Amino acid sequence: MDMTPQTWPEWYDGRHINEVLFCQQFLDKHPMKCVRGRLFTVDGLIEDEGQIGNLILEEISGVLTSGLSKVVTNLLASIKLQAYSPPLPIETDRIHVANGTYFMDGSFTPNKSYCNNRLTVSYNPDAPTPKRWLQFLSELLQQEDIPTLQEFLGYCLLPTTKGQKMLMLIGKGGEGKSRIGLVMRSLLGDSMNTTSIQKVESNRFSRADLENKLLMVDDDMRLEHLPSTNNLKALITAEGPMDLEKKGVQSYQGLMYCRLMAFSNGFLRSANDDSYGFFRRQLILMTKPRPKDRVDDPFLSEKLIAERDMIVIWALAGLYRLREHNFQFTVSAKSRAAIRAAMDEANNIVSCLRSEGTFVFGPEYETSSKDLYWIYKCWCEDNAVETFDKLRVIGYLRAHAHEFGLTYALV
Repeated sequence: MDMTPQTWPEWYDGRHINEVLFCQQFLDKHPMKCVRGRLFTVDGLIEDEGQIGNLILEEISGVLTSGLSKVVTNLLASIKLQAYSPPLPIETDRIHVANGTYFMDGSFTPNKSYCNNRLTVSYNPDAPTPKRWLQFLSELLQQEDIPTLQEFLGYCLLPTTKGQKMLMLIGKGGEGKSRIGLVMRSLLGDSMNTTSIQKVESNRFSRADLENKLLMVDDDMRLEHLPSTNNLKALITAEGPMDLEKKGVQSYQGLMYCRLMAFSNGFLRSANDDSYGFFRRQLILMTKPRPKDRVDDPFLSEKLIAERDMIVIWALAGLYRLREHNFQFTVSAKSRAAIRAAMDEANNIVSCLRSEGTFVFGPEYETSSKDLYWIYKCWCEDNAVETFDKLRVIGYLRAHAHEFGLTYALV
C-alpha cells in the first residue's frame, strides 16, 4: 500500500529518515544489545545479521524505493551504536534455556535475560530417561567411560573452563561417534562451532570465532602433526583475558570459555610438543569396534535428537557430579591407558628407553650421547617409527634424566 504524508512514520519527513528516531522505535519493537559490534537479543547472539537487515528493509520500503541497500547498511550501523552495551557477564550460576533460566541451585524461572548463550533446548524436570540415547552410548563406549562423557557434555552447558580438559573420542571409523556432535548441536544451537583443531591452532583469526561459544567440535580430526600447541593449551585452560583478532579489526582482549571436542581415528599429534602438559589437558575415550553384522539405522540421529529434552537432564546430572568432585573428571583405567599410549606414540624416546633388551641401567654403566642416539635410531628403524633429530633426543634426555636414573656429565 502506498503511503501518503498523512501516513508517513514519525521518523520520515518526506525526504530524509531521522536515524535517531528510527533506531529508537526499531529497538523498542525489537530489543537488542550490541556487544563488540555483535547484536544480542534475550535469546543470545544473532549470528545472521541479515535477519535484522531484512526487518529494517520491511520498515523503510513503504517510504523509500531506491538506494535501499545503502540505507539499510547505514541504519544497521546506527542501531548498533544506539544499542551499545559493555560485555555481558559470564554467569556460571545459571544456564539459559529456551523456556527460561535454570539456576545451579536447582531452581527455575520462565523469565529471560540478556545472555551470551541460550540453549535451544527447553528445561523439563519431568523428562523421562533418554533410553535410545543410553542404548546408543552402551553400543559406542565401555560402560566405565560413559560417566566421563556425561560429565563432559554437562560441562559444556556452563561457561567455564575449570575442568581444563578437551575430549577426544577415538575409533577405527563407522562406530557412530560423530552423532554426539549432532546431538550437542541440537542442544546448543549457535553456541556451538564446528571447525578443525588444526585451524584453531594455526589460524590467528580462529580463536575470535570461538568467542561466546560453549563448544567447538572437530568431527573428523586430521592426523597430521600440529605445528604447535600453544593456542589449544591456552583455550583449554583459559582463565583470564586473551588476545583475539578478527580480520580488519584491531585485536582486543576477550574472555574465552569454549570447550573442545574431537572425533578421530588416531591420537592428537604435535610436531614439537610431547610434554605432559599437552596430554594432561586431554580426556581420551576409545570406542568399541563396529560389529561386523550391525545394520545401520539411517534415522538414528533424528531419534537421538528427539530425546534432547531428556538428554539435557542426563547431562546436567553429569555436570553436578563434576562440580561435586571439584571439576575432576571421572577417568577409567582404560582412558588412562589411552593417555599413556598417546604419550608413547608422541614420544618414542621414552618407549625406546623402556624397551626390554635395548638398555641396561646401573651406576657402573655409561654411554656417550653419540652412541645413545645411534642406538635410538636403530630402535626406530627396527620398530618402523619416526626418528627424531639428535638435538631433540639428547635435549629431552638431559631435561628428564632424573626420571630414568640417568646423570648427564660433560666430558
